[in-house]
Amino acid sequence: MPELPEVERAATLLRAAAVGHTILRVVALHPAIGRTLTPSAIRNVVDRKIVSVERRAKHQLVLLDDGQIIEVHFKMTGDWAFGLEGDDDRLLERARITLDNGTRISLIDGRAFAIIRIHAAGELKLPDLGPEPDDPAFTGDSLHAAVQRKKTLPIKLALLDQRIVAGLGNIYVAEALWEARMNPTLKAASVSSARCRELVSAIRLVLERAPAERYYDRDGRSLTADTALSGMSDDAWRVYSREGEACPRCRTPIKRIVQGARSTFYCPKCQAR
Repeated sequence: MPELPEVERAATLLRAAAVGHTILRVVALHPAIGRTLTPSAIRNVVDRKIVSVERRAKHQLVLLDDGQIIEVHFKMTGDWAFGLEGDDDRLLERARITLDNGTRISLIDGRAFAIIRIHAAGELKLPDLGPEPDDPAFTGDSLHAAVQRKKTLPIKLALLDQRIVAGLGNIYVAEALWEARMNPTLKAASVSSARCRELVSAIRLVLERAPAERYYDRDGRSLTADTALSGMSDDAWRVYSREGEACPRCRTPIKRIVQGARSTFYCPKCQAR
């Protein structure tokens, strides 16, 4: 699933392509997208100018000149592709936005889980979200206070709770726990303030190095969210998707377990506690 760095990158590209331009056409190309991107909703945004593109957690928010907001969530495999009106159709294209300068913005999604919703001015209501990882309010003490409420939940699953910290997903949580030398099965409520401070630093570290590493493979080829998640950029990961490989720190084989129906990868020696 595209996580915070991938969604931030996508929002940055969308911002560069779309802000200041007017929407000429919007087309839903898949029934799943059409459930929320309805004909009446589309009519409301045609001929509106895009004034900004923002990101909150994994949500991209496209603000229009009349206060409407187009909310986009990539879910498992979504990403943007950019081209010009008249280009050949793109494989796995689920929705298309055409701008007044001829730019064509395509939502590409292999699994067709991505969502586009259009909200009237003042009506956007996102889920309850915690602080962003780079928010000064996200500190070891604030994380410690939040995880104390997760009495029996493992720290790995607590960090996936968007109400505790926004934007993290399975990959970067696994990487951050490895950086912090923390066992993913450790009860969240048992993690001390000192270790929470280490964990906050680890989260920021893996996110800071993510953009440069995750979107280029070893040959320098640019990757989309879909191809990156398919394994082309595994060199960026220390433990994720590396079951049986040597830990970069101690050479112990990486172990895989299942938590909350998701794979967890960790080093049983470095992350013994």
